[in-house]
This record gives sequence, structure tokens and C-alpha cells, in this order.
Amino acid sequence: MKNYEELLVWQRGMAIVEATYELVRQLPREETYGLRSQMTRAAISIPSNIAEGSSRTSELEYKRFLEIALGSCFELDTQLIAAIQLGLVTLPSDNRLPGHLEEEIKMLHGFISRLSSTNKLTANS
Repeated sequence: MKNYEELLVWQRGMAIVEATYELVRQLPREETYGLRSQMTRAAISIPSNIAEGSSRTSELEYKRFLEIALGSCFELDTQLIAAIQLGLVTLPSDNRLPGHLEEEIKMLHGFISRLSSTNKLTANS
């Protein structure tokens, strides 16, 4: 899959990046190299790994990059929960980050499952 930009899962990943950068602006300056850096790095890792995986020649390699993107979703979700629980951010009502993350996790699970079942079919042939 060379045209990753057409993938809804990649597009949702980019929406996560935008929503994350919007949210981290609330973090205090002392979090610039802490939570802010961690959250933005996890966010950009999601669509980046989807894109990088699409360049791989084997579905097994592609699946591995999708699994890394999935891990970044869970990492970002944990960081978001921590930022809220610590009172460092207030989630604005129009911020769609939690919903985007939930959708992205489901889409990545589905994509990974499809690649896994394709690998099983070709291995049994």
C-alpha cells in the first residue's frame, strides 16, 4: 500500500496529532520537556508508523508497524489520563482527542486482524 494518505486510519492519526497539539498548549511551561514532549511524540508516532509500514514489502512487516502505532495510541491515552488527573489540562468540550483515540484503536485492531488473517490464508496455501 503506497498511498497511505488515502487510508482512513492514517487520516484519523493526523486528526489525533492536531487535537494533541491543541491540547498540550494548556500544559505549563515546566512540562515542555516532560509530558508535552511525550504526548506530541506519541501522537506523531501513530500516523508516522502507519505511513512507514505501508512502504514495507511484506504484510508481516506492515503489521509490525501498525502494532507500534497501536502502542502509541495506548501511550498517548495514558498520558492524557495522567495530564487530566494531575490537573495539568482541562479537556475542552470540543476536543475530540479521546474519541479519535478510541476510533483509531478500533481501526488499528481491525486492520491488524485483516493482515493476520491474510497471512494465515497465504501460509496455508
